[in-house]
Amino acid sequence: MEYFALLMFLLLILLLLTGYPVAFILGAISLLFGSIFLGIDFFQLLPFRIWGVMTNFTLLAVPLFVFMGVVLEKSGAAEELLDTMGRLFGHIRGGLAISVVMVGALLAATTGVVGASVVTMTVIALPAMLKRGYSPALASGTIAASGTLGQIIPPSIILILLGDVIGVPVGDLFIGAIVPGTLLVLAYILYIMYIAWRHPQLAPAVQDNSAQSAALWKSVITSLLPPLFLIIAVLGSIFYGIASPTESAAVGALGSLILAALRKRLTLVNLRDAMQKSAHLTSMVFLIFIGATAFGLVFVGMGGDELILRLFSDLPGGKWTFLILSLLLIFVLGFFLDFIEICFIVVPILAPVAIHLGINPLWFALLIAMNLQTSFLTPPFGFSLFYLKASAPPTLQLIDVYKGIAPFVTVQLLLLALLIVFPDLALWLPTLMG
Repeated sequence: MEYFALLMFLLLILLLLTGYPVAFILGAISLLFGSIFLGIDFFQLLPFRIWGVMTNFTLLAVPLFVFMGVVLEKSGAAEELLDTMGRLFGHIRGGLAISVVMVGALLAATTGVVGASVVTMTVIALPAMLKRGYSPALASGTIAASGTLGQIIPPSIILILLGDVIGVPVGDLFIGAIVPGTLLVLAYILYIMYIAWRHPQLAPAVQDNSAQSAALWKSVITSLLPPLFLIIAVLGSIFYGIASPTESAAVGALGSLILAALRKRLTLVNLRDAMQKSAHLTSMVFLIFIGATAFGLVFVGMGGDELILRLFSDLPGGKWTFLILSLLLIFVLGFFLDFIEICFIVVPILAPVAIHLGINPLWFALLIAMNLQTSFLTPPFGFSLFYLKASAPPTLQLIDVYKGIAPFVTVQLLLLALLIVFPDLALWLPTLMG
C-alpha cells in the first residue's frame, strides 16, 4: 500500500502541471486513493483535521498581514519611497537600481505581498530606469528580485505557513529570517555596484542637482518614517514579547489604516478593494490547506510517511544527503509550482524526516524559505516574472527579463549554500533573543 502512496504523490505532481485548481486536485486524489485503499469510513477523521485548521490562531495572521499589505499598496507609500530614493541615490552609478533594492526591502518589511510590490515598482521605476539608459536586463532583474524579498523578510506569509506546517514558533522564524534577509539585500546591492563599476554603460549615473537640497532630505524623512514606524510596531512587538505574531498582524493592519487615513487614501473604494483582495487570497490559501490536509491524511494512512523515512534514512551521507536532495527537489518544483503548493504538499512529507535525522527544524524552515524565494524568480513559470512582464512597457522583451534575473537567482543560491555551511547565520539571533 505504501508504494501506492508514492504513486499518489507522483500523480499529484503531474496533475498540478495541468493548471487545474490545486485544492480540487488534492481533494479528488485523496478521495480516490483513500476510498480504494482505506475505505470511506477512514474519512471520518477529516472533519477533525479541518476543524484544527479553522481554529488555528497562528494562521489568523495570514489574512491580517495580507490586508495590511494591500492597504499600504493603496496608500501610495511605495510611489513616494521610490521617487525619494531615486533622487537620493540616482547621482551615483547604479544608484537607481540600489534605490529599487532598498525600497523593495522596506516594502517587504511592511507589506509582504510580492505581486503588489513587483507591479508597483515595475510601473514606476522601470520606465525611469530605461529612460536613463539602464540595461533592460539589469533593470528588470533588479525589480523582480527586489519585489520578491517579501518571501524571506518578515513579516512574510510563507514564514507563517512554514511555521505552522513544520511546528516552529512563527516569532522565532521572523527573528531568524532577519540576518538572511539582510544579507540578501546587501548581496543584491554589492552585485549592482560591481556591475556599475565593471560596465558603467549598463547602470549610468543620473545628473540631479537636487540630491543635496533641504527639500529632498525633508522628503526622505517624511517618506521613510511611516514604513519604519509600521516595521517597529509589527516586528518590535514580536521581538520584545509584547504580542504574538497574530496580535502583531492586527497591530499592523490597524497601523496601515491609520497611515492610509493620514495620506487621505482611506476611501470606501480602496477599503472595499483591500477587503476583497484579502478575502480572495486568504480563501485560496485555506482551500489549498484543507485539500492538503486531506491529502496528508490519506498519504500517512497508506504508510507513505514511513516509506519516505526509510528511503531517506538508508541514503549514504545521512542528514546532509537528505538536506541537499530535499532542497534540490524544492528548487526544481519551484520551476512549476507555487510556493503555497510546495509548502502544503511537499514540506509536510519532508519535515518529519528532517526532525528524525536530527536537523534543527528552525534552520530547516529558513533554508526552505530561502529556497522558495527562487520559485518566484526561476523561468519559465516564475510568478514575479509574469507580474513584471504584464506591467512593463511593450518594448521590454521576455528574454531580457530572463537574462536579468539569472544573476540574482545565482546570488540567492550562493547565500543558500552559505546558510547550509554556516547554520549560525540563521540561528544565532533567535538563540540570543531566547
